[in-house]
Amino acid sequence: MDNVKDGQILANGCVDVDGNGCRNVALEANNEVECSPKVLEEEDKPDEVQLEKGKDMGNEKDDQIVANGAGIVDGNGCCNLASEAKNEVECSYEALEDLKPDEESVADELRPLKRAKSSVSDVCSVEVDSDPSVHIKDEDKSCVQNEQTTVTEHTLPDTDKSLKLHLCEKKLIDFRDKLYLAPLTTVGNLPFRRVCKVLGADVTCGEMAMCTNLLQGQASEWALLRRHSSEDLFGVQICGAYPDTVARTVELIEKHCTVDFVDINMGCPIDIVVNKGAGSALLTKPMRMKSVIEASSRAVDTPVTIKVRTGYFEGKNRIDSLIEDFGNWGATAVTIHGRTRQQRYSKLADWEYIYTCARAAPHNLQVLGNGDVFSYLDWSNHKSNCPELSSCMIGRGALIKPWIFTEIKEKRHWDISSGERLEILKDYVRFGLEHWGSDTRGVETTRHFLLEWLSYTCRYIPVGLLDVIPQRINWRPPSYFGRDDLETLMASDSAADWVHYLSSLVKPTFFVRHSVYLLTMTQSILFLLQIRISEMLLGKVPAGFTFSPKHKSNAYDRAENG
Repeated sequence: MDNVKDGQILANGCVDVDGNGCRNVALEANNEVECSPKVLEEEDKPDEVQLEKGKDMGNEKDDQIVANGAGIVDGNGCCNLASEAKNEVECSYEALEDLKPDEESVADELRPLKRAKSSVSDVCSVEVDSDPSVHIKDEDKSCVQNEQTTVTEHTLPDTDKSLKLHLCEKKLIDFRDKLYLAPLTTVGNLPFRRVCKVLGADVTCGEMAMCTNLLQGQASEWALLRRHSSEDLFGVQICGAYPDTVARTVELIEKHCTVDFVDINMGCPIDIVVNKGAGSALLTKPMRMKSVIEASSRAVDTPVTIKVRTGYFEGKNRIDSLIEDFGNWGATAVTIHGRTRQQRYSKLADWEYIYTCARAAPHNLQVLGNGDVFSYLDWSNHKSNCPELSSCMIGRGALIKPWIFTEIKEKRHWDISSGERLEILKDYVRFGLEHWGSDTRGVETTRHFLLEWLSYTCRYIPVGLLDVIPQRINWRPPSYFGRDDLETLMASDSAADWVHYLSSLVKPTFFVRHSVYLLTMTQSILFLLQIRISEMLLGKVPAGFTFSPKHKSNAYDRAENG
């Protein structure tokens, strides 16, 4: 055993700089040792610690090793710790007030080495005592305690949030017997959903948003996912063609939005959506459907539901062959619209086929029906005819008469007056101004969506005027006068309505001689009546204002087939 002298190069790779302080560099792999100077008075210097020499297995030079593995304290007050792979040891020091200028320059040159990511940082503050054995023993205890504390801090918690829940562990949304407002493009905005919540809707869903637009960060698309505080059970609907885009979109929604479920649209019949491979186009690609559902459901803990049609082509239904797989793929619920893509909104929904699918569904998959629910009798009949059906989604029925939710809960036909209907419109306008703003732009935005909604409400026929109750959603009403002028103004596009209003503008003989042209004017005259209603609520329209309904689903049977 040799004593450590000033300037001596140690066998383990440490270099002693001078007699008052040392700078030791660890040459072993993945080890960093930084020793800082500690200036001691001559009378307080401890005895030099003897080092033990030994030979390494790799025929290297002799290393200096401490028997207990704790560390070495040399005559200059430097703490040298024996470190293992991927460990860092930093020894603190205390400087005296009478530090020499050359020692200050040495201290300024010393910089802490970068810590390895996988290492355990041990900081040992050791007071040098006159007794070396006591010093080494205390230092060893301090290092062990600090190491145990650091390891405890780096231990992962029992519940790691990075782990995704298994399908059977996910939170499930119970749709049974709940009144579900369908996601409605353009008209199913936040103010309209608030109106439906006031009238009794239990579950609401935002307008369909395209995944590509959301991933591009379009503000107008993200605005479709906004939720009002009154929507206690709320979901959003997205539409995409590929598993990666849908899964990434679902992840972003879970991270940035507060939703109870995410619905994937696989039944939209609009051409611009189908041509991109989304919506109803997925009905022709079952394996693509599987990939989309599996990728999205595994990416998040939020429940994932899907909405489909019975098939793509007329007479070729295929959901019955896939219904057993939806649950295994990760969907918690499926809504079946009882029409094919080719039908669009023509003909009545095939509820018998929906019943067949509901009976064939596994127990872990909730099945909801959709199509032509327009009264509480429709709701009750579907539930009684098929107990396996969890609920019914209400779409156009809510657009034509949003008080259908009240009728279902109270189990009655509500002969609502024109004044009560006007109050509902006032609520919508108030909600719209709160949502879009009360400035000029907000007023015109509210007016635009109000007119979109009025293109549906004009189809309602008051219960007091019906010979057969209830009204069917596909009925083409005859010409009639309302029970008051306001009810006539709110009525559908019948001759009695717009002739009464425009009698001062054109001569009655014009309509007799030009009956063909009359049919083409129906929508434009209805537009004038709707403008008048909007002016009652929002004031005069600006100069040059024009409007035409965005969707053909407000028509009776004018939608194109194929």
